[in-house]
Amino acid sequence: MAENIKTKLERYKTAPFDSRFPNQNQTRNCWQNYLDFHRCEKAMAAKGTDASPCQWYYRVYKSLCPTAWVTTWDEYREEGTFPGKI
Repeated sequence: MAENIKTKLERYKTAPFDSRFPNQNQTRNCWQNYLDFHRCEKAMAAKGTDASPCQWYYRVYKSLCPTAWVTTWDEYREEGTFPGKI
């Protein structure tokens, strides 16, 4: 499975179609991938395993989300006021 993820990451160009978010507005897709990335990192750190599979979520949210949103969300996480459940 790790090889499959590495192969996908090497061929990655931009966020692929996600049937959970079929509309043009990709705000929810951005938000969900941001949450999934940080949840994945937290879970991998708890297990003590390599967090490289989480890079998929990172690349997707980086290609979908405006930088200003990500910066704001990162600041909220540091302050402990982030509204999402990670």
